Amino acid sequence: MLVHDRQTRHPEPPPPATVAPPPGAAENAIRNHLRHKILEHIDPTSLDTVGADRARMEIAALVERIVADESLVINDKERRQLIRDIQDEMLGLGPLELLLADPGVSAILVNGCRPIHVERNGRAEETGIAFSDTRHLQHIVAKIVGRSGRRIDEQNPMAEAHLADGSVVHAIVPPVAIDGPLLSIRRGAPPLQMKQLVERYRSLSPDVALLLEGLVCAKANILICGPRDSGKTTLLNLLAGYIPPTERIATIESGSELRLSQPLAMRLETRAPDSADHGEVGPRALLANALRMRPHRLVLGELQGAESLDLLQAMSAGQPGSLAVIQAESPQEALERLTNMIAMAGHDLSPQAARRQIAAALPVIVHLSRLSDGQRKLLSLQEVTGMRDDKIVCQEIFRFQMTASGQDGSVHGYSCATGVWPRFAERLIERGMDLPDSLFDPSSRFG
Repeated sequence: MLVHDRQTRHPEPPPPATVAPPPGAAENAIRNHLRHKILEHIDPTSLDTVGADRARMEIAALVERIVADESLVINDKERRQLIRDIQDEMLGLGPLELLLADPGVSAILVNGCRPIHVERNGRAEETGIAFSDTRHLQHIVAKIVGRSGRRIDEQNPMAEAHLADGSVVHAIVPPVAIDGPLLSIRRGAPPLQMKQLVERYRSLSPDVALLLEGLVCAKANILICGPRDSGKTTLLNLLAGYIPPTERIATIESGSELRLSQPLAMRLETRAPDSADHGEVGPRALLANALRMRPHRLVLGELQGAESLDLLQAMSAGQPGSLAVIQAESPQEALERLTNMIAMAGHDLSPQAARRQIAAALPVIVHLSRLSDGQRKLLSLQEVTGMRDDKIVCQEIFRFQMTASGQDGSVHGYSCATGVWPRFAERLIERGMDLPDSLFDPSSRFG
């Protein structure tokens, strides 16, 4: 296998005869040699187009021929094992296969041929796994990108792609990447239930979970904000799951990460331009066309530009219950980013007018973050109450209060209400939701 986890060996004093190499070293050398030879005869991108069975047959035939032509000394058992290994190596993702099979790995980081790093429970750690050489890594990168209908080379040195499980892949190759190809894989999160976020991960309290479900069912527009890898898409997917199956949902993403089971869900994905700068389909075009298809709800994977204005206008004009994500370090930063994105739409709207539109369309902001110990927490749930002195005014309904940090870097704290009775509570009550006074009692703590 091209998985390297070797430790320095200190053999006993050798006998007069030459000491044999460590077990497996010769097989690894032969396997690397065969793989390079096969790459000289087979275009790697063609393996995915001829079918798995035919590709395995061609690889097996090539291995047999190379072994015969070069008079490689291996027995039948070794030859059969080498053929199977080479087939798996060429048709799979090489050293990445072992890491992708590990459910505890949330991200895979490849920096050239150095040992691969992974993230587990929010923390990075080095593995003993590495690509054997740059050529092998380039082959795997080209395979991943090619499966998404894109290409990566010197003329197009950067690409984004997706694996079959929904994992998001970013790749950069030389000459832009100076020390060899770079690869990051953000794993598709396994399907979760809100109960798991509350009880297992303790990311939010039962009261907040209940309130969020009520807000979605009451068709309140909700903005989820947070830095990268804070759990925004996971929460978005869970909240969208509360939308009744009788409503038509239009999801718009730059990478298909949402997994909705409603029968009327329309899943739309942006498309990057090709090498000739043609064929781009941006979120704004998708949103405009989705609105023509009579959706009841809009769900946007991440607001990034001018589509923000179109979404806010839709929210204010008969499209309630929309959900969206924005990358920001705080609710206040999220509102400022929204204001700046509206300016990108090209309309002659003053910042004050943009903020008024935001305040009118967006009643609820949820702030997530990943703490220093890797925990993902809902740090704040805020209600937008209006404008004051040309600024958007919010009041915090729930918060996470940090109390201490351990020597091992662990973070301790609790979630609680602030004691503020929100304005949207009346809307929830009108929809038949029971809101006991204890729901907003600040003395009730979860953590």
